[in-house]
Amino acid sequence: MSLTFKTLGRGRRVAAGSLIAVTALTLSACQNGTDGASKSSSAAAPATSSANGAPSAGGSAQSAGNGARPSGVAKPSAGSSGVPSASKANPSGMTDPDRCTAANMSLHMGRTDIGAGNIRVPLVFTNKGKKACSLRGFPGVSLIQRDGSSVGTPASREGGAGGSVRLQPGQSAHAVLHTVNEGVSDIPCWKNSQIVFVYPPGSKDSMTTGSSGLRVCGGTFTVTTVEAGVPS
Repeated sequence: MSLTFKTLGRGRRVAAGSLIAVTALTLSACQNGTDGASKSSSAAAPATSSANGAPSAGGSAQSAGNGARPSGVAKPSAGSSGVPSASKANPSGMTDPDRCTAANMSLHMGRTDIGAGNIRVPLVFTNKGKKACSLRGFPGVSLIQRDGSSVGTPASREGGAGGSVRLQPGQSAHAVLHTVNEGVSDIPCWKNSQIVFVYPPGSKDSMTTGSSGLRVCGGTFTVTTVEAGVPS
């Protein structure tokens, strides 16, 4: 009986010791797990709000501004990527207080006229404002790519300066871009353009429109003075 009680007592002490050890390990594991989670959370960069309210990791993502352009079209700016400034594009000087500005006009290319080895395309300005305005002289015209890089050099002037054109709201005027067909001259053609970059007469603010792939050949790229109306 004495031996039995000693054995039982020893077994109880071993069991109690095991229970204490298991409890200590459990508490340690819980504490380590909590600390690890805290460290993991603190290591991650906090989300911040971008300008448009969308979250961005670490605040590093940049949101598109209000002036975001269509996909694939870079914003061309004068003097960058080879796009000429107004002085290099050489629009006519015009100080009339009622002159038409880039802000109150729209711009598009008219119907291409091909004949006798020549290619002529009207560049059409339309008064989209609420008041009449005037245009006089030559626009400054360049051809560029969608990334803003220039194609060739700005158009040179062709013909006389002409007179002033008065545009009522909704009325249009045009200048004519001129080049020649491939093969007319041994001078190599420029690569195809994607955008026409234009300074209206008297303006340092630019306008753009699609060029319909206009390609200059024979070293000929000119623009006429502004005339009233749109060629039929």
